[in-house]
Amino acid sequence: MAPVNFQEPNLYQLSGHHLHVTYSTSGIDGKPHFSYQDHHQTLSFIGDQIRSVSTEIGTLVSVTIRLTVDQGGTSFSVLLPRVNLPGDHSVPIRSEGVTTLHRFSIVPSVGQLDFYTVTPLSGNAMKVVF
Repeated sequence: MAPVNFQEPNLYQLSGHHLHVTYSTSGIDGKPHFSYQDHHQTLSFIGDQIRSVSTEIGTLVSVTIRLTVDQGGTSFSVLLPRVNLPGDHSVPIRSEGVTTLHRFSIVPSVGQLDFYTVTPLSGNAMKVVF
């Protein structure tokens, strides 16, 4: 029996609870791409607008989905699990999306400043050629 050559995915398509996310680690332009869609908005991000950090529990990919000058902003992060792909196949994955409301005030206040909403996501991880 021949050994299986595993590939790392470069495209993730996830959805859950009125939320749709697509993330590619690289595109035809050589830059990562991230699309975010919820009830109210559809947003696209490219390159430096996407923040990615590898951790022991997976890769955390974040984008800023709303930013205000005087009240703070909102970010969305998805935790991508490590995945072994057999060849160029797609495999199902489950993950979590975290929407974070970042409070900001000109006058410093006491208390929690970040508030989280966690959304279970499911979809596919795959290897594609750009």
